[in-house]
Amino acid sequence: MTTQTGHTEAIAASRVIGTSVYNTEGTHIGDIEDVMLDKLSNGIMFAVIGFGGFLGIGEKYHAIPWASLDYDEDKGGYVVPFTKEQLKAAPAYSINELTGADSEAARDASYSYYKVEPYWH
Repeated sequence: MTTQTGHTEAIAASRVIGTSVYNTEGTHIGDIEDVMLDKLSNGIMFAVIGFGGFLGIGEKYHAIPWASLDYDEDKGGYVVPFTKEQLKAAPAYSINELTGADSEAARDASYSYYKVEPYWH
């Protein structure tokens, strides 16, 4: 089945990981490092986006609610509706904090910070 814009409703996680992410100004802010899945509800918790570092040093990782990502074919990547300032002030974590344990604390903080309606409601 396809969406209104002609995209399919499903995509392999392997195709998403490594995809560039841009902010509302069109600036490349980072790449999708991983995708966290909610095993109990079958929802996508968030995309782990790394930005701000150089060769992995000083890089910050953010949990961006999946519903906030919009694929832009012209850019060949996702666009998030957040300014550079919002992203800089967002909760940041180590990659282990985002991908380890159950990630619910990061998920909840992310959805609250970005004011995105949680998929589990």
